[in-house]
Amino acid sequence: MSKKGTHVSETPATQMLRKAGVEFTEHPYDYVDHGGTAESSRQLGVDEHAVVKTLVMQDDKAEPLIVLMHGDCTVSLKELARQIPCKKVEPCRPEVAQRHSGYMVGGTSPFGLRKAMPVYVEATILALPRICINGGRRGYLVGIEPKVLTELLGARPVHCANAA
Repeated sequence: MSKKGTHVSETPATQMLRKAGVEFTEHPYDYVDHGGTAESSRQLGVDEHAVVKTLVMQDDKAEPLIVLMHGDCTVSLKELARQIPCKKVEPCRPEVAQRHSGYMVGGTSPFGLRKAMPVYVEATILALPRICINGGRRGYLVGIEPKVLTELLGARPVHCANAA
């Protein structure tokens, strides 16, 4: 059962959204280790394609970056590296991702990051009417219009999705 009526305290992500005047809906759910977007979409009754995961990656110089991807897709690392451009991109280890973002893995939001990082968004996400994305804590998504990703974060559209 999801905790739909539960009050959720502020996070750096929701503080950033409120400060910017972004309207968002709150979607708490029961976090399940390794459940991923399949679990959150199931509990919330949302299409997994519209649940966006926030991935902390690094380039060939070990510089961190954020990739926003559909919940039901994976990132083509070769294609992403080609478009950025750099020699290679790889996921950060969980402890490194946490240090860069300030969020626990499983609760990473692209909003309110500890450290400024470039943000890349799978271009097809921007065509969706609405998305759910992590609100800065495990078991908590926020619903926003996709244009917020480019307008507030300056996210650069890329084409790097692989069907999962």
